[in-house]
Amino acid sequence: MKPTRVSTLVVAAVAGAVVGWLLFRALYAKLPPLPWTAVPALLLAALAEAWTGRDIKARIAGRRQGPKPLAPLFVSRMVALAKASSLAAAIIAGLAAGFAVYLSGQLSAGVPRQDALAAVITFVAAVILACAALYLENCCKVPEDPDRDERSASAASR
Repeated sequence: MKPTRVSTLVVAAVAGAVVGWLLFRALYAKLPPLPWTAVPALLLAALAEAWTGRDIKARIAGRRQGPKPLAPLFVSRMVALAKASSLAAAIIAGLAAGFAVYLSGQLSAGVPRQDALAAVITFVAAVILACAALYLENCCKVPEDPDRDERSASAASR
């Protein structure tokens, strides 16, 4: 599995922004006000992923021991979670950005102003989640063994 590229997340966010802008342009008058409930959920997920990444990184580096050694399957599941949540966060950030851009011309009215504020805060929370997911994915890497090159060179010379 290759690491998630930031460019992939940017493309997903831009696509989400375009789709969001088109969707809100067509349906905004029929929609209820944008809820704030996504913000705490995104921030809690970001906190959980960052905390898990910190723990995994310390355990892989041998600085902290858990009750059991880290199972490789658990680490690969955390990588899959990180990849999925970074992509989902990028799409959510894109949708929120598209919504905020659509509402930027209507900030004089009360409801669109509140919706625009909610969209901007949702965008920020989604970006924080994407960063936490990338951190978790990075923490799951096994560090390079500096003695590996010496061992492979000595094994090749035999």
